[in-house]
Amino acid sequence: MLFVGMNVQAQEVYNELRKKNMNIVENKEINTTIRHISQFKVDALNYLAIKMQEEMPDSSVNFLDRQAMAMDNYVQLYIKKLVEYNEMPQALQQEMTKMFMETTKDNPLFKDKDKEMVLNYYSSGESLIRFSLDTNWIKAYDIIRKKMAANK
Repeated sequence: MLFVGMNVQAQEVYNELRKKNMNIVENKEINTTIRHISQFKVDALNYLAIKMQEEMPDSSVNFLDRQAMAMDNYVQLYIKKLVEYNEMPQALQQEMTKMFMETTKDNPLFKDKDKEMVLNYYSSGESLIRFSLDTNWIKAYDIIRKKMAANK
């Protein structure tokens, strides 16, 4: 019985992240950039849930929760680094952005063959968040934190 409660609680965290970001996307009074960031998060959460259902139906809800939380942390770290690197030379800003982008692309969770779909944000020069949807967010977050620590 305790295990079931843990799964529901974990799913509540995923659902809460999705709900929070959907509310931001739908609120036209919120800054467009913030809404675009939240749209990426919603799309990444939806992709994650659908692909896990299709490809990993026996995985735990806790795994979904951990992936969702790592994705949110990854995006937040990226935004933080964008602000920190704002006054640095353009080349360093581009290098940092590329590092974040490549880390998502190089660490797929599902190895999805629909590259056009999973790399939609990644390939879009207009998007602030240019990450792959098919990402093992736990692994990517761990890798990028180590890379950022090494670059200090």
